[in-house]
Amino acid sequence: MRILVSGASITGPVLAYWLGRYGFEVTVVERAPTLRKTGGHAVDLFRPAMDIAEKMGVLDRVQSMKTGTNWITVHREGAKPVELDLRRVYTAVSDRHVEIMRDDLSEIFYDLTRDSAEYIFDDSITAISDDGEVSFERGPGRRFDLVLGADGLHSNVRRLTFGPEKRFSAWIGAYLAVISVPNYLELDSRMESVADVGRMAGIYGAAHLDDARAVFLFRTPEPLEYHYRDIERQKQLLREQFAGMGWEVPRILGMLDTTPAFYYDSITQLRLDTWSRGRVALAGDAGYCPGPAVGGSTSLAVIGAYVLAGELARFGGDHTRAFPSYEREIGEYVRQSRAFAVGSAKRIVPGSPFDLWALVSAMRLVNVVPSGITRTLAKLNRKGVRLHDQFEVKDYKAYETVRPIR
Repeated sequence: MRILVSGASITGPVLAYWLGRYGFEVTVVERAPTLRKTGGHAVDLFRPAMDIAEKMGVLDRVQSMKTGTNWITVHREGAKPVELDLRRVYTAVSDRHVEIMRDDLSEIFYDLTRDSAEYIFDDSITAISDDGEVSFERGPGRRFDLVLGADGLHSNVRRLTFGPEKRFSAWIGAYLAVISVPNYLELDSRMESVADVGRMAGIYGAAHLDDARAVFLFRTPEPLEYHYRDIERQKQLLREQFAGMGWEVPRILGMLDTTPAFYYDSITQLRLDTWSRGRVALAGDAGYCPGPAVGGSTSLAVIGAYVLAGELARFGGDHTRAFPSYEREIGEYVRQSRAFAVGSAKRIVPGSPFDLWALVSAMRLVNVVPSGITRTLAKLNRKGVRLHDQFEVKDYKAYETVRPIR
């Protein structure tokens, strides 16, 4: 069977790897002219996604590229800085966890599949017919048995198959921006940040990076008006939202026009009732983004890609059975991730002076409570902080027809 995957970030290469292991012929099309290396930001992989990375033979490489950020300092106007040992948080929320730069993770998965799958860069899908005929913006049309959308929150495949994004997206109150900046604070294993009501900014490095990342999170009463590809408008909005904030913020904002990489988006959740239609299915952020930075979307994407490929293998490529089974397997995890993300978005950016006080108080508490007690309490909250460790990874090894490439 010939399967077309749209998107070569994280979900797409994971799909390509497992579909290839099950004997499917895989083509991946990516709009960008090359593998995206835009600086990226830190993402989390929790136990189930780490287990999948181990099955893929790349766990050692993933761990070797971890950011190494173990401490966070929060500054506030008129108050002493507060430090948090992030290792205490990581051990509480997951039995197996790594923080890694998104671009590094993408490159690891791409390197694993670049020789076993066909990659087409600088092109995109323009039409998908019911019988599998696919038209492209640049290349000639081709026929595929299935089309899988792994092309992110603003998915082209989802738009072509299900309709405009606004039908399914729900803004959950906040915005995120990340830029690449020089590591002028010489940060090593630490993130420095400043917090105020409705907005937070920080800067962190990674163990293997020469530069650093500055991250901005803020809340607004109503959604802001801008196009997701209008970079200049996004920079203008960021300057407006962080005007008058102290600490290092003015200096960082001064780098907006010279940064080599800029990311900005709303923290938006997708709420589709189904992730498949006919010969098309969605995976990762394209189908069920719980919210960037707040819902564990990277782990969810890796798991979703693994399950979708596995269910297609289990049913011998019969999408009429595989797609519904895939949705049943991950459905509850997706719904719990949505609920968790809504609460997380409210907690991570304090909406009132009391919320800011509560956030700082929680940081102080984590530092003094013994780690064993913290882990025990966290494990009792299966739908909260331990949510992403609860998914049980199925074994599809019986359906493998191709030896793994290492």
